[in-house]
Amino acid sequence: MSNKEKRVEAITARDENFSQWYTDIVLKAELCSYSPVRGCMILRPYGYAIWERITAAFDQMLKETGHENVAMPLFIPESLLQKEKDHVEGFAPEVAWVTQGGDEVLAERLVIRPTSETLFCAHYAETIESWRDLPKLYNQWCSVVRWEKTTRPFLRTTEFFWQEGHTAHADEADAREETMRILDLYAKLYEEVMAVPVIKGRKSEKEKFAGALETYTVEAMMHDGKALQAATSHYFGDGFAKAFDITYTDKDNVLQHVHQTSWGLSSRSIGGLIMVHGDDDGLRLPPRLAPVQIVIVPVAMHKEGVLDEAAALKDKLSQFRVKIDDSDKMPGWKFAEHEMKGIPLRLEIGPRDIAKGVCLAVRRDTGEKQELPLEGIAERVAELLDEIHEHMLQEARERLESRQYEAANWAEFCDLIANKPGFVHAYWCGDVACEEKVKDETTATSRCIIESEDLSDKTCVVCDDPAKHLAIWGKAY
Repeated sequence: MSNKEKRVEAITARDENFSQWYTDIVLKAELCSYSPVRGCMILRPYGYAIWERITAAFDQMLKETGHENVAMPLFIPESLLQKEKDHVEGFAPEVAWVTQGGDEVLAERLVIRPTSETLFCAHYAETIESWRDLPKLYNQWCSVVRWEKTTRPFLRTTEFFWQEGHTAHADEADAREETMRILDLYAKLYEEVMAVPVIKGRKSEKEKFAGALETYTVEAMMHDGKALQAATSHYFGDGFAKAFDITYTDKDNVLQHVHQTSWGLSSRSIGGLIMVHGDDDGLRLPPRLAPVQIVIVPVAMHKEGVLDEAAALKDKLSQFRVKIDDSDKMPGWKFAEHEMKGIPLRLEIGPRDIAKGVCLAVRRDTGEKQELPLEGIAERVAELLDEIHEHMLQEARERLESRQYEAANWAEFCDLIANKPGFVHAYWCGDVACEEKVKDETTATSRCIIESEDLSDKTCVVCDDPAKHLAIWGKAY
Protein backbone atom coordinates (compact mmCIF):
# COMPACT_ATOMS: atom_id res chain seq x y z
CA MET A 1 0.00 0.00 0.00
CA SER A 2 1.37 3.41 -1.00
CA ASN A 3 1.91 6.33 1.33
CA LYS A 4 -0.79 8.23 -0.55
CA GLU A 5 -3.30 5.41 0.00
CA LYS A 6 -2.54 5.35 3.71
CA ARG A 7 -3.10 9.07 3.99
CA VAL A 8 -6.31 9.21 1.96
CA GLU A 9 -7.81 6.35 3.95
CA ALA A 10 -8.43 9.05 6.58
CA ILE A 11 -11.30 10.32 4.39
CA THR A 12 -14.55 8.36 4.46
CA ALA A 13 -15.76 7.60 0.93
CA ARG A 14 -18.24 10.24 -0.24
CA ASP A 15 -20.83 7.72 -1.45
CA GLU A 16 -20.50 5.66 1.73
CA ASN A 17 -21.27 8.40 4.26
CA PHE A 18 -21.58 11.91 2.84
CA SER A 19 -21.84 13.61 6.22
CA GLN A 20 -18.71 11.94 7.59
CA TRP A 21 -16.87 12.57 4.31
CA TYR A 22 -17.62 16.27 4.69
CA THR A 23 -16.40 16.39 8.29
CA ASP A 24 -13.26 14.43 7.38
CA ILE A 25 -12.31 16.94 4.68
CA VAL A 26 -12.99 19.96 6.90
CA LEU A 27 -10.62 18.57 9.54
CA LYS A 28 -8.01 16.75 7.43
CA ALA A 29 -7.57 19.64 5.00
CA GLU A 30 -7.04 21.84 8.07
CA LEU A 31 -9.80 24.28 7.24
CA CYS A 32 -11.05 24.64 10.79
CA SER A 33 -10.97 23.09 14.26
CA TYR A 34 -13.57 22.75 16.96
CA SER A 35 -13.30 25.36 19.70
CA PRO A 36 -13.91 25.24 23.47
CA VAL A 37 -17.17 27.16 22.85
CA ARG A 38 -20.07 24.97 21.76
CA GLY A 39 -20.98 25.47 18.13
CA CYS A 40 -18.09 27.84 17.40
CA MET A 41 -15.25 26.97 15.05
CA ILE A 42 -11.64 28.06 14.81
CA LEU A 43 -10.84 29.06 11.25
CA ARG A 44 -7.36 27.72 10.61
CA PRO A 45 -4.96 29.57 8.26
CA TYR A 46 -5.91 27.58 5.16
CA GLY A 47 -9.65 27.92 5.81
CA TYR A 48 -9.23 31.61 6.50
CA ALA A 49 -7.17 32.03 3.33
CA ILE A 50 -10.09 30.65 1.31
CA TRP A 51 -12.46 33.05 3.10
CA GLU A 52 -10.05 35.90 2.33
CA ARG A 53 -10.18 35.03 -1.37
CA ILE A 54 -14.00 35.06 -1.27
CA THR A 55 -14.10 38.36 0.59
CA ALA A 56 -11.53 39.97 -1.70
CA ALA A 57 -13.45 38.97 -4.83
CA PHE A 58 -16.83 40.13 -3.57
CA ASP A 59 -15.47 43.27 -1.91
CA GLN A 60 -14.02 44.30 -5.27
CA MET A 61 -17.42 43.78 -6.91
CA LEU A 62 -19.05 45.94 -4.25
CA LYS A 63 -16.53 48.74 -4.64
CA GLU A 64 -17.00 48.70 -8.41
CA THR A 65 -20.74 49.28 -7.86
CA GLY A 66 -20.24 52.19 -5.47
CA HIS A 67 -20.60 50.47 -2.09
CA GLU A 68 -18.59 51.54 0.96
CA ASN A 69 -17.46 49.47 3.95
CA VAL A 70 -18.35 50.51 7.48
CA ALA A 71 -18.14 48.90 10.93
CA MET A 72 -21.06 48.75 13.34
CA PRO A 73 -20.96 47.80 17.05
CA LEU A 74 -21.08 44.21 18.23
CA PHE A 75 -23.88 44.96 20.73
CA ILE A 76 -27.49 46.03 20.16
CA PRO A 77 -29.62 47.50 22.98
CA GLU A 78 -32.79 45.50 23.56
CA SER A 79 -34.97 48.59 23.02
CA LEU A 80 -33.46 49.06 19.55
CA LEU A 81 -34.06 45.44 18.55
CA GLN A 82 -37.71 45.74 19.66
CA LYS A 83 -38.51 48.58 17.25
CA GLU A 84 -39.39 46.38 14.27
CA LYS A 85 -41.92 43.74 15.40
CA ASP A 86 -41.51 41.12 12.68
CA HIS A 87 -37.74 41.42 12.82
CA VAL A 88 -37.43 40.84 16.57
CA GLU A 89 -39.92 37.95 16.49
CA GLY A 90 -37.93 36.29 13.73
CA PHE A 91 -34.64 36.45 15.60
CA ALA A 92 -35.78 36.12 19.25
CA PRO A 93 -35.16 32.34 19.52
CA GLU A 94 -31.57 32.73 18.26
CA VAL A 95 -30.22 35.74 20.12
CA ALA A 96 -27.54 35.71 22.80
CA TRP A 97 -27.95 38.23 25.62
CA VAL A 98 -25.42 40.19 27.67
CA THR A 99 -26.89 40.96 31.10
CA GLN A 100 -23.85 41.94 33.13
CA GLY A 101 -20.75 44.06 32.53
CA GLY A 102 -17.96 43.50 35.06
CA ASP A 103 -19.63 43.50 38.49
CA GLU A 104 -22.59 45.54 37.31
CA VAL A 105 -25.95 44.14 36.21
CA LEU A 106 -26.94 46.08 33.10
CA ALA A 107 -30.02 48.30 33.28
CA GLU A 108 -30.83 47.24 29.71
CA ARG A 109 -29.92 43.92 28.18
CA LEU A 110 -27.66 43.90 25.13
CA VAL A 111 -27.93 41.52 22.20
CA ILE A 112 -24.79 40.18 20.54
CA ARG A 113 -25.66 41.03 16.94
CA PRO A 114 -27.41 38.27 14.99
CA THR A 115 -27.62 40.81 12.12
CA SER A 116 -27.31 44.58 12.07
CA GLU A 117 -30.46 46.02 10.47
CA THR A 118 -31.44 47.91 13.63
CA LEU A 119 -27.98 49.46 14.06
CA PHE A 120 -27.91 50.67 10.47
CA CYS A 121 -31.44 52.02 10.78
CA ALA A 122 -30.56 54.03 13.88
CA HIS A 123 -27.51 55.41 12.09
CA TYR A 124 -29.46 56.28 8.94
CA ALA A 125 -32.13 58.05 11.01
CA GLU A 126 -29.39 60.36 12.32
CA THR A 127 -27.41 60.92 9.12
CA ILE A 128 -29.96 61.06 6.27
CA GLU A 129 -31.61 64.47 5.83
CA SER A 130 -31.97 65.26 2.13
CA TRP A 131 -32.39 63.49 -1.19
CA ARG A 132 -28.77 64.51 -1.78
CA ASP A 133 -27.73 62.01 0.93
CA LEU A 134 -29.16 59.08 -1.04
CA PRO A 135 -28.54 56.38 -1.85
CA LYS A 136 -26.54 55.06 1.10
CA LEU A 137 -24.71 51.95 -0.09
CA TYR A 138 -23.07 50.47 3.01
CA ASN A 139 -21.56 47.06 3.72
CA GLN A 140 -19.70 45.54 6.62
CA TRP A 141 -17.53 42.44 7.05
CA CYS A 142 -17.91 40.95 10.51
CA SER A 143 -19.02 37.94 12.52
CA VAL A 144 -22.48 37.47 14.01
CA VAL A 145 -23.95 35.14 16.65
CA ARG A 146 -27.09 33.01 16.37
CA TRP A 147 -27.69 30.46 19.11
CA GLU A 148 -28.11 27.35 16.97
CA LYS A 149 -29.33 24.09 18.50
CA THR A 150 -27.50 21.86 16.02
CA THR A 151 -24.22 22.93 14.45
CA ARG A 152 -21.87 21.76 11.70
CA PRO A 153 -18.59 23.39 10.66
CA PHE A 154 -19.20 26.19 8.13
CA LEU A 155 -22.78 25.15 7.40
CA ARG A 156 -24.40 26.16 10.69
CA THR A 157 -22.36 27.57 13.55
CA THR A 158 -23.20 29.71 16.57
CA GLU A 159 -20.77 32.38 15.40
CA PHE A 160 -20.07 32.78 11.70
CA PHE A 161 -18.34 35.22 9.37
CA TRP A 162 -20.15 37.17 6.70
CA GLN A 163 -20.75 40.42 4.93
CA GLU A 164 -24.00 42.27 5.45
CA GLY A 165 -25.01 45.06 3.14
CA HIS A 166 -27.57 47.67 4.20
CA THR A 167 -28.72 50.33 1.78
CA ALA A 168 -31.16 53.24 1.82
CA HIS A 169 -32.81 54.69 -1.30
CA ALA A 170 -35.12 57.52 -2.27
CA ASP A 171 -37.81 55.30 -3.78
CA GLU A 172 -39.06 51.78 -4.31
CA ALA A 173 -37.72 51.45 -7.86
CA ASP A 174 -34.14 52.26 -6.83
CA ALA A 175 -34.28 49.90 -3.84
CA ARG A 176 -35.70 47.07 -5.93
CA GLU A 177 -33.02 47.61 -8.54
CA GLU A 178 -30.38 47.35 -5.80
CA THR A 179 -31.93 44.12 -4.48
CA MET A 180 -31.65 42.45 -7.88
CA ARG A 181 -28.23 43.96 -8.67
CA ILE A 182 -26.79 42.32 -5.56
CA LEU A 183 -28.50 39.02 -6.36
CA ASP A 184 -26.76 39.09 -9.75
CA LEU A 185 -23.42 39.86 -8.05
CA TYR A 186 -23.83 36.82 -5.81
CA ALA A 187 -24.51 34.63 -8.84
CA LYS A 188 -21.46 36.12 -10.55
CA LEU A 189 -19.27 35.42 -7.51
CA TYR A 190 -20.39 31.80 -7.29
CA GLU A 191 -20.09 31.04 -10.98
CA GLU A 192 -17.11 33.14 -12.08
CA VAL A 193 -14.95 32.75 -8.96
CA MET A 194 -16.14 29.62 -7.14
CA ALA A 195 -17.21 27.61 -10.23
CA VAL A 196 -20.56 26.86 -8.55
CA PRO A 197 -23.73 27.22 -10.66
CA VAL A 198 -26.75 28.66 -8.85
CA ILE A 199 -30.47 29.16 -9.40
CA LYS A 200 -31.89 32.62 -8.70
CA GLY A 201 -35.40 33.05 -7.34
CA ARG A 202 -37.68 34.54 -4.70
CA LYS A 203 -38.28 33.00 -1.29
CA SER A 204 -41.82 32.19 -0.16
CA GLU A 205 -43.52 34.31 2.49
CA LYS A 206 -42.76 31.61 5.05
CA GLU A 207 -39.07 31.41 4.14
CA LYS A 208 -38.34 35.12 3.67
CA PHE A 209 -36.17 37.19 6.02
CA ALA A 210 -37.84 38.52 9.16
CA GLY A 211 -39.03 42.06 8.42
CA ALA A 212 -38.51 41.93 4.64
CA LEU A 213 -41.23 42.42 2.05
CA GLU A 214 -39.40 40.12 -0.36
CA THR A 215 -36.33 37.89 -0.11
CA TYR A 216 -34.40 36.69 -3.14
CA THR A 217 -31.94 33.82 -3.06
CA VAL A 218 -29.25 32.02 -4.98
CA GLU A 219 -29.60 28.28 -4.41
CA ALA A 220 -26.78 25.82 -5.08
CA MET A 221 -27.00 22.04 -5.35
CA MET A 222 -24.53 19.94 -3.39
CA HIS A 223 -23.06 16.67 -4.64
CA ASP A 224 -25.65 14.67 -2.69
CA GLY A 225 -28.54 16.55 -4.32
CA LYS A 226 -29.38 18.71 -1.32
CA ALA A 227 -29.77 22.47 -1.61
CA LEU A 228 -27.70 25.15 0.05
CA GLN A 229 -29.05 28.68 0.40
CA ALA A 230 -25.90 30.32 -0.89
CA ALA A 231 -26.74 34.02 -0.34
CA THR A 232 -29.83 36.21 0.02
CA SER A 233 -30.91 39.73 -0.94
CA HIS A 234 -33.87 41.41 0.75
CA TYR A 235 -36.20 44.24 -0.24
CA PHE A 236 -37.58 45.99 2.86
CA GLY A 237 -39.76 48.68 1.37
CA ASP A 238 -40.26 51.47 3.93
CA GLY A 239 -41.24 49.27 6.90
CA PHE A 240 -37.99 49.69 8.79
CA ALA A 241 -37.86 53.37 7.82
CA LYS A 242 -41.26 53.99 9.44
CA ALA A 243 -40.30 52.04 12.56
CA PHE A 244 -37.06 53.99 12.95
CA ASP A 245 -38.28 57.31 11.49
CA ILE A 246 -35.74 57.40 8.65
CA THR A 247 -36.91 60.33 6.54
CA TYR A 248 -35.48 62.71 3.97
CA THR A 249 -36.62 65.89 2.26
CA ASP A 250 -37.19 65.25 -1.45
CA LYS A 251 -36.58 67.67 -4.36
CA ASP A 252 -40.01 69.22 -3.82
CA ASN A 253 -39.19 69.81 -0.14
CA VAL A 254 -41.63 67.07 0.94
CA LEU A 255 -40.68 64.70 3.77
CA GLN A 256 -40.45 61.07 2.61
CA HIS A 257 -39.45 57.71 4.12
CA VAL A 258 -36.50 55.92 2.55
CA HIS A 259 -36.76 52.45 1.00
CA GLN A 260 -34.20 49.91 2.16
CA THR A 261 -32.45 46.66 1.29
CA SER A 262 -30.14 44.25 3.05
CA TRP A 263 -28.19 41.28 1.77
CA GLY A 264 -25.64 38.75 2.98
CA LEU A 265 -23.11 36.06 2.07
CA SER A 266 -21.47 34.01 4.81
CA SER A 267 -18.66 31.56 5.50
CA ARG A 268 -21.14 28.74 4.85
CA SER A 269 -20.10 29.33 1.23
CA ILE A 270 -16.93 27.37 2.10
CA GLY A 271 -19.10 24.43 3.14
CA GLY A 272 -20.87 24.68 -0.20
CA LEU A 273 -17.55 24.77 -2.01
CA ILE A 274 -16.52 21.51 -0.34
CA MET A 275 -19.80 19.74 -1.06
CA VAL A 276 -19.97 20.80 -4.71
CA HIS A 277 -16.36 20.17 -5.73
CA GLY A 278 -14.73 17.80 -3.21
CA ASP A 279 -13.96 14.15 -3.94
CA ASP A 280 -12.61 11.12 -2.08
CA ASP A 281 -9.09 12.58 -2.13
CA GLY A 282 -10.17 15.82 -0.44
CA LEU A 283 -10.80 19.35 -1.61
CA ARG A 284 -10.83 20.49 -5.22
CA LEU A 285 -10.50 24.25 -5.35
CA PRO A 286 -11.27 26.33 -8.44
CA PRO A 287 -8.14 28.25 -9.51
CA ARG A 288 -9.59 31.75 -9.12
CA LEU A 289 -10.36 31.02 -5.47
CA ALA A 290 -7.48 28.77 -4.41
CA PRO A 291 -5.02 30.39 -1.95
CA VAL A 292 -2.30 28.40 -3.73
CA GLN A 293 -2.97 27.90 -7.43
CA ILE A 294 0.20 25.97 -8.24
CA VAL A 295 2.52 23.84 -6.13
CA ILE A 296 5.94 22.94 -7.50
CA VAL A 297 7.31 19.62 -6.25
CA PRO A 298 11.03 19.10 -6.93
CA VAL A 299 11.81 15.40 -7.56
CA ALA A 300 15.19 14.02 -6.41
CA MET A 301 15.94 17.23 -4.58
CA HIS A 302 19.37 15.98 -3.51
CA LYS A 303 20.61 16.07 -7.07
CA GLU A 304 22.48 19.11 -8.24
CA GLY A 305 20.45 21.86 -9.89
CA VAL A 306 16.96 20.53 -9.07
CA LEU A 307 16.12 23.08 -6.40
CA ASP A 308 17.63 25.87 -8.49
CA GLU A 309 15.44 24.89 -11.46
CA ALA A 310 12.39 24.70 -9.20
CA ALA A 311 13.13 28.22 -7.97
CA ALA A 312 13.58 29.43 -11.55
CA LEU A 313 10.23 27.84 -12.47
CA LYS A 314 8.56 29.65 -9.59
CA ASP A 315 10.04 32.95 -10.84
CA LYS A 316 8.55 32.32 -14.28
CA LEU A 317 5.14 31.85 -12.65
CA SER A 318 5.31 34.88 -10.36
CA GLN A 319 1.98 36.23 -11.67
CA PHE A 320 0.24 33.28 -9.98
CA ARG A 321 -0.15 32.17 -6.35
CA VAL A 322 2.59 29.55 -6.35
CA LYS A 323 4.75 27.77 -3.79
CA ILE A 324 7.56 25.22 -3.79
CA ASP A 325 7.29 22.16 -1.56
CA ASP A 326 10.93 21.44 -0.70
CA SER A 327 10.07 19.67 2.56
CA ASP A 328 11.76 16.35 3.35
CA LYS A 329 8.52 14.34 3.03
CA MET A 330 8.33 11.51 0.51
CA PRO A 331 6.87 12.55 -2.87
CA GLY A 332 3.80 10.36 -2.37
CA TRP A 333 2.99 12.12 0.88
CA LYS A 334 3.43 15.50 -0.78
CA PHE A 335 1.14 14.58 -3.66
CA ALA A 336 -1.57 13.34 -1.28
CA GLU A 337 -1.30 16.41 0.92
CA HIS A 338 -1.64 18.86 -1.95
CA GLU A 339 -4.53 16.88 -3.39
CA MET A 340 -6.21 16.92 0.02
CA LYS A 341 -5.89 20.71 0.06
CA GLY A 342 -7.30 20.98 -3.45
CA ILE A 343 -4.42 22.85 -5.09
CA PRO A 344 -5.55 23.11 -8.74
CA LEU A 345 -2.22 22.39 -10.45
CA ARG A 346 0.89 20.45 -9.41
CA LEU A 347 4.13 20.83 -11.34
CA GLU A 348 6.77 18.14 -10.84
CA ILE A 349 10.34 18.79 -11.93
CA GLY A 350 13.32 16.46 -11.65
CA PRO A 351 16.63 15.76 -13.43
CA ARG A 352 15.04 14.04 -16.44
CA ASP A 353 12.51 16.86 -16.87
CA ILE A 354 15.26 19.47 -16.65
CA ALA A 355 17.26 17.65 -19.31
CA LYS A 356 14.23 17.72 -21.61
CA GLY A 357 13.33 21.35 -20.78
CA VAL A 358 9.91 20.39 -19.41
CA CYS A 359 7.99 19.81 -16.20
CA LEU A 360 5.13 17.42 -15.50
CA ALA A 361 1.77 19.11 -14.87
CA VAL A 362 -0.93 17.26 -12.92
CA ARG A 363 -4.47 18.67 -12.79
CA ARG A 364 -6.35 18.29 -9.51
CA ASP A 365 -9.79 18.35 -11.15
CA THR A 366 -9.22 15.43 -13.54
CA GLY A 367 -5.89 13.90 -12.50
CA GLU A 368 -4.72 14.38 -16.10
CA LYS A 369 -0.93 14.56 -16.56
CA GLN A 370 0.93 16.35 -19.32
CA GLU A 371 4.41 17.63 -20.03
CA LEU A 372 4.74 21.39 -20.32
CA PRO A 373 7.76 23.07 -21.96
CA LEU A 374 9.53 25.39 -19.54
CA GLU A 375 9.84 27.94 -22.32
CA GLY A 376 6.73 30.12 -22.32
CA ILE A 377 5.20 28.13 -19.46
CA ALA A 378 3.35 31.07 -17.88
CA GLU A 379 1.05 31.41 -20.89
CA ARG A 380 0.26 27.69 -20.95
CA VAL A 381 -0.36 27.60 -17.20
CA ALA A 382 -2.77 30.55 -17.48
CA GLU A 383 -4.70 28.61 -20.14
CA LEU A 384 -4.69 25.47 -18.00
CA LEU A 385 -6.06 27.27 -14.95
CA ASP A 386 -8.89 28.73 -17.03
CA GLU A 387 -9.59 25.26 -18.44
CA ILE A 388 -9.76 23.84 -14.92
CA HIS A 389 -12.23 26.53 -13.82
CA GLU A 390 -14.46 25.97 -16.83
CA HIS A 391 -14.34 22.19 -16.42
CA MET A 392 -15.29 22.39 -12.74
CA LEU A 393 -18.14 24.80 -13.47
CA GLN A 394 -19.44 22.68 -16.33
CA GLU A 395 -19.20 19.49 -14.28
CA ALA A 396 -21.25 21.08 -11.48
CA ARG A 397 -23.71 22.60 -13.96
CA GLU A 398 -24.34 19.25 -15.63
CA ARG A 399 -24.98 17.69 -12.22
CA LEU A 400 -27.41 20.50 -11.35
CA GLU A 401 -29.27 20.19 -14.64
CA SER A 402 -29.46 16.40 -14.55
CA ARG A 403 -31.01 16.39 -11.07
CA GLN A 404 -34.01 18.60 -11.73
CA TYR A 405 -37.40 16.94 -12.03
CA GLU A 406 -41.03 17.89 -12.59
CA ALA A 407 -43.92 16.61 -10.48
CA ALA A 408 -47.47 16.71 -11.83
CA ASN A 409 -49.25 15.41 -8.71
CA TRP A 410 -48.75 14.73 -5.01
CA ALA A 411 -47.86 11.05 -5.36
CA GLU A 412 -45.25 11.82 -8.01
CA PHE A 413 -43.89 14.68 -5.89
CA CYS A 414 -43.45 12.49 -2.81
CA ASP A 415 -41.81 9.74 -4.84
CA LEU A 416 -39.32 12.14 -6.40
CA ILE A 417 -38.40 13.75 -3.07
CA ALA A 418 -37.92 10.33 -1.47
CA ASN A 419 -36.00 8.63 -4.26
CA LYS A 420 -34.41 11.23 -6.54
CA PRO A 421 -31.97 13.55 -4.76
CA GLY A 422 -32.18 16.95 -6.39
CA PHE A 423 -34.67 19.75 -7.09
CA VAL A 424 -38.33 19.16 -7.90
CA HIS A 425 -40.23 21.75 -9.93
CA ALA A 426 -43.90 21.80 -8.97
CA TYR A 427 -46.80 24.25 -9.09
CA TRP A 428 -48.12 25.63 -5.83
CA CYS A 429 -51.19 27.58 -4.73
CA GLY A 430 -49.13 29.79 -2.42
CA ASP A 431 -50.94 28.62 0.74
CA VAL A 432 -48.60 28.16 3.70
CA ALA A 433 -50.62 25.10 4.79
CA CYS A 434 -49.55 23.29 1.61
CA GLU A 435 -45.97 24.41 2.12
CA GLU A 436 -46.00 23.07 5.67
CA LYS A 437 -47.52 19.78 4.53
CA VAL A 438 -44.61 19.33 2.12
CA LYS A 439 -42.13 19.87 4.94
CA ASP A 440 -43.96 17.69 7.46
CA GLU A 441 -44.47 14.74 5.12
CA THR A 442 -41.32 14.86 2.96
CA THR A 443 -38.82 17.06 4.92
CA ALA A 444 -38.39 19.11 1.73
CA THR A 445 -38.84 22.89 1.69
CA SER A 446 -39.57 25.47 -0.97
CA ARG A 447 -36.17 26.65 -2.14
CA CYS A 448 -37.40 29.48 -4.32
CA ILE A 449 -40.18 30.70 -6.59
CA ILE A 450 -39.20 31.20 -10.21
CA GLU A 451 -40.82 33.14 -13.03
CA SER A 452 -43.26 30.99 -14.95
CA GLU A 453 -45.43 31.02 -18.01
CA ASP A 454 -49.23 31.47 -17.89
CA LEU A 455 -50.55 29.64 -14.81
CA SER A 456 -54.22 29.71 -15.81
CA ASP A 457 -54.53 25.93 -16.21
CA LYS A 458 -52.00 24.88 -13.55
CA THR A 459 -52.94 23.38 -10.20
CA CYS A 460 -51.16 23.04 -6.87
CA VAL A 461 -49.23 19.79 -6.51
CA VAL A 462 -50.46 19.48 -2.92
CA CYS A 463 -54.15 20.47 -2.90
CA ASP A 464 -55.12 20.73 -6.60
CA ASP A 465 -56.34 24.32 -6.17
CA PRO A 466 -55.35 26.83 -8.89
CA ALA A 467 -51.60 27.47 -8.84
CA LYS A 468 -50.12 30.90 -8.21
CA HIS A 469 -46.45 29.96 -8.47
CA LEU A 470 -43.95 27.57 -9.94
CA ALA A 471 -41.62 26.64 -7.09
CA ILE A 472 -38.46 24.61 -6.71
CA TRP A 473 -38.53 22.20 -3.79
CA GLY A 474 -35.81 20.12 -2.21
CA LYS A 475 -34.11 18.94 0.95
CA ALA A 476 -31.54 21.39 2.22
CA TYR A 477 -28.66 22.06 4.58
